[in-house]
Amino acid sequence: WDNADFSRGVGTTFYQEFSTLNTAKPPFVRDVEAKVQRYLRSSYSAAWTLKITWEKAPVHAAWTDTRKTVTYQAVLTTDGFRSYILMLYQDGGMQWDYTRLTSTNVLIGYT
Repeated sequence: WDNADFSRGVGTTFYQEFSTLNTAKPPFVRDVEAKVQRYLRSSYSAAWTLKITWEKAPVHAAWTDTRKTVTYQAVLTTDGFRSYILMLYQDGGMQWDYTRLTSTNVLIGYT
């Protein structure tokens, strides 16, 4: 996500932590659990979840065009033994024009 450029004051990044080991689970955490259960076809009960949102993030370098923005999230979750990440993109995926980047060797994902 290093190709997002917030230097022009466009867009924002925020996070929300959910520690649910001994508390009632909010709807967001229940939705994450359901996604993990559905995708992996196994039981899962989150003890901790972190939601990071990049909202209206402009492409690097923002000085070229701050009108093309994208919103995406990374959701990290663990039950204390297994950990998962959900990568959520706005409808249509990433809308940045990668041909205008200084490097066209662009990947969406993580290592």
